[in-house]
Amino acid sequence: MSVTVSTFQNFVGGKWVDAAEGGTAEIVNPSTGETIAEVPNGTQADVERAVDAAKSALPGWLETTPGERAEALLKLADALDANTEELASDNIRFFAGAARMLEGRATGEYMRGYTSMVRREPVGIVGQIAPWNYPLMMAVWKIAPALAAGNVVVLKPSEQTPLTTLRIAHLAEEILPPGVLNVITGDGEPVGAGIVRHPEVRMVSLTGDVATGKEVARAAADNLKRVHLELGGKAPVVVFDDADPAAVAEGIKIAGYWNSGQDCTAASRVVAGPAIYDRLLDELVPAVESLQVGDPATSEDVEMGPVISKAQQERVFGFLERASDAKVLTGGGSNDDRGFFVQPTVITEVGQEDEIVQKEVFGPVVTVQRFADDDQALAWANDVPYGLSASVWTRDIGRALNAARKLQFGTVWINDHIPLVSEMPHGGYKESGYGKDLSAYSLEDYTQIKHVMAKID
Repeated sequence: MSVTVSTFQNFVGGKWVDAAEGGTAEIVNPSTGETIAEVPNGTQADVERAVDAAKSALPGWLETTPGERAEALLKLADALDANTEELASDNIRFFAGAARMLEGRATGEYMRGYTSMVRREPVGIVGQIAPWNYPLMMAVWKIAPALAAGNVVVLKPSEQTPLTTLRIAHLAEEILPPGVLNVITGDGEPVGAGIVRHPEVRMVSLTGDVATGKEVARAAADNLKRVHLELGGKAPVVVFDDADPAAVAEGIKIAGYWNSGQDCTAASRVVAGPAIYDRLLDELVPAVESLQVGDPATSEDVEMGPVISKAQQERVFGFLERASDAKVLTGGGSNDDRGFFVQPTVITEVGQEDEIVQKEVFGPVVTVQRFADDDQALAWANDVPYGLSASVWTRDIGRALNAARKLQFGTVWINDHIPLVSEMPHGGYKESGYGKDLSAYSLEDYTQIKHVMAKID
């Protein structure tokens, strides 16, 4: 059966436009390997056009009040509610309210004869680069705080998953003034890198892998623009002996394989106590084997789909092939020749220094290690370059809170793994980046502080 290929345009200055130099790129359905859409393949000329549009829109947007920006965001949230999922619109609603509650130091006379006050002002033109693993949600996480704070946006979605971000632009078209939100598609070089290099872009926010984050930070240093990075993760799941193995297994079944493990917070690295280790595996392996894998478009019963691309599938298999001394308890292969599937996989007999323990696989692969005591558990948990998220499983609240204090990660869950809320910050330690998504803390990243001092006598 032939597949209808839809054609899309970029959204720049309130208008729908083709790539400046006419290039196009194909978008592939990872469940089937078939082309489903064609989008503009941008160049530096597209970056220039989008930044010019944002620059033209900035003076007017700077004059809007927090209440006016909140009203626009709430309208966008209503449009998302009517067309897509609740989670994305909740985040927009949060920032619509948070924009009206920005905090600062008290105005006062800190020197005789002068009054000092603090203004929190927008950064200006913000360049944003979103990943492919949660294209709608990640775009919203970036757009909402930036616009709420009074910035204008040039957003590049992943070249592999741009369609939902372009859909957001469609919904915003009648809500936001022209040029306040611009969406351009294309590869990391030249479009993403062009955004980072552009001197009029005063801040760049990237969600992506660590290597890309380092490149962005280096390039941004040339004109000292602000950088906001949410990068990779290798989340430990610390399971103490008094935990409920069935509850832990169910938690890992969700958090380790949600979105086919393509999640920076995925529960990818289990470290379990000596007394619970075997009981946990007895629960975990059948739980993972029960996952229904397939094309999500064909059945509501499907719990896990493919990875994003053939290249990503090969990357995951490469990790498994190189872990030749490990023991695969389940999975390790592909379900079908059609599409880019990886079976949900559980691996044991791995060492702390092994590549598959130290590096982010970004696929449906969970390693399980046995620790000797609490100190070793926490040492192993912290002994990776990443610091995005972790979880602790125990019935002892004191033990849990002590572990949460010692774990070097931006988010620590207790007796669960992966839930996030708009009110709480999300961001990493170490090579997982800096800056926060979600919460009022992200508004601090999208604003800058000005001291105003007035002579009063």
